[in-house]
Amino acid sequence: MGGLTAGLLVLGALAAASLFIGVADLTPARLADPATREAAMSTLMDSRLPRTMALLLSGSCLAIAGVIMQMLTRNRFVEPTTAGTTEAAGFGMLVMLLLFPGAPVVIKSLVAAGFACAGTAVFLRLLRAVPPGAPLLVPLTGIMFGGIVGSVTAFIAHRYGLMQSLGAWRNGDFSVVISGRYELLWLTLVLSVAAYLAADRFTIAGLGGDMSRNLGLDYGKTMAVGLVIVSLVSALVVTTVGSIPFLGLVVPNLVSLAAGDNLRRTLPWMAISGAAVVLVCDMVGRLIVAPYEIPAGTVFGVLGSAVFLYLLLGRSTRAA
Repeated sequence: MGGLTAGLLVLGALAAASLFIGVADLTPARLADPATREAAMSTLMDSRLPRTMALLLSGSCLAIAGVIMQMLTRNRFVEPTTAGTTEAAGFGMLVMLLLFPGAPVVIKSLVAAGFACAGTAVFLRLLRAVPPGAPLLVPLTGIMFGGIVGSVTAFIAHRYGLMQSLGAWRNGDFSVVISGRYELLWLTLVLSVAAYLAADRFTIAGLGGDMSRNLGLDYGKTMAVGLVIVSLVSALVVTTVGSIPFLGLVVPNLVSLAAGDNLRRTLPWMAISGAAVVLVCDMVGRLIVAPYEIPAGTVFGVLGSAVFLYLLLGRSTRAA
């Protein structure tokens, strides 16, 4: 419990720092000065606070979605961006933009979640053709499947002049987050709580279908619940801020290496770590080329791909 408290304090410090980093001049002194308080409060409430909350919610829920996928597929190298889930959600958003451009964001997110769920189901079906003794083929299969879906999406987007919108969904860019444009992400908090309540079931499901049924678990229902949580989380994040590749892979693996595989115990750490990593990447993106920004998804994409290769090659070396 003490460790979690320390983790929350560190996360709180990072969140507080995030509030005062950016192009607009926002400092504690300006908030305290009566002459500048109104303008500073406007910047804080309309931009900085929504952005920081979006960072916290996105980072924590993507880490949780990643570990759920790893439990359900029994593979450490699977997460929404290596299983075609994120690409399928983007394809759903493109379909809605083409056919129903005036639909509310909630409806677009639900449709994107439906496409994400279907894409994940196809990926799980493809896994039946992967030999049980070749775990490294699982993420490669997902990456290839996601590449096919992404290519089809890019072709259609190019045909109808929507490449700019497609680029926004593919990059986790929090600079567009303002008050009134991120509130759907609060639903991911509800989904994260649901994942925590079902943590023991997901841990048992990670033992496999036969073992889970022998222990009295409704394996099919647990798989369906996990699939819905992952799909909704992926769709909500993609439609609000875009994709953050490898986050759901790197954070759960590093936390599991340090704290084990008991999901009930490690899930809070994964949420804290995921939120902290995204906060740091976003602040680095705001500072490294100031006054311009590099999207947090791009920053973590570089770092996450390096860690992914390290985990992949390390697993391959140990297997040899």
